[in-house]
Amino acid sequence: MGDTRGPAGIFRALRTIPVMIDIAKDIEKYCPEAIVLNYTNPMAMLIRAVQTVSKIKIVGLCHSVQETAEMLARWIGAPMNEITYFCVRINHQAWFLKYEWKGKDAYPLIREAILTRPEIYKEEIVRNEMFLHLGYYVTESSGHNSEYNPWFRKRQDLIEKYCLLGTGWNPGEWGYILKEYLKREDTWREEVKEWIDKEPINLERGHEYAAYILNAILGDGSIFEFNGNIRNFGLMDNLPYGACVEVPIIASKRGFDPIKVGNLPPQLALLNYINSSCEELAVEGSLEGDPKKIFYAVAYDPLTSAVLSLAEIKQMVKEMFEINKDYLSQFKNFEI
Repeated sequence: MGDTRGPAGIFRALRTIPVMIDIAKDIEKYCPEAIVLNYTNPMAMLIRAVQTVSKIKIVGLCHSVQETAEMLARWIGAPMNEITYFCVRINHQAWFLKYEWKGKDAYPLIREAILTRPEIYKEEIVRNEMFLHLGYYVTESSGHNSEYNPWFRKRQDLIEKYCLLGTGWNPGEWGYILKEYLKREDTWREEVKEWIDKEPINLERGHEYAAYILNAILGDGSIFEFNGNIRNFGLMDNLPYGACVEVPIIASKRGFDPIKVGNLPPQLALLNYINSSCEELAVEGSLEGDPKKIFYAVAYDPLTSAVLSLAEIKQMVKEMFEINKDYLSQFKNFEI
């Protein structure tokens, strides 16, 4: 996908961070009390950058937590209104520390479904392998998660075994999102028109968080808990201080109150810490105009470092700077 982290996600952040900061400055000037809900990627790096330089009320929202919760409920035949869970960590790589059906641990049922029903195993091969080996289920699709670790995409045989057989959304095809963009660049206007003209349009709330958050803060005051992206100021002990994390947050008339999580199991914390540290370097490099930090961020990316040598990574980053230079005004030079 290349939109969250890794080389493509980092350079997407470099192109987008200056624009997001400009938007934040306009909000400070014209509507300083506004509530800003960001749904765009790369989520963690954008939120981290904006919250570093601005005091606007912003939180990052994603649908991977609730969609994964619904998928797991479907696998075990549980009504969603009987499911409770506790999910934390970083965007697109958060973990269900608890997943319960009627107050009882549902992980044994999920494990049984994965191991005994081939159609379920194939629906999310990468995530299912991560669950079977790491002990907790991770949010976001297998296509995404195959990018964020060194285990599945470093050899062609592994790609064919784990990344191209899934039947779910984004099974891991190379350049998936780019191909979708290119396929739809000449048709999206007609698609929007067809959507607008479609009758009837269902206006009931779905599972996206925005309407519930705005109602809690600006509407009738009903308290709403959601998973949101916000900087880590004492929320998670074994992730970088100040990094962007995805944690349970309470929305109310008081605004946003994040919930302190503490420590995660070490096998989860280690993978998250590497990815989060790379995001930290990328954001710092963008805000400081330091191309060397961008190289370091890419060099330590789990999949990149599993595939390329340091010299190859440096050459790739140089080429990416050259291609993107017209959009990277925060850098005075690209010497690494």
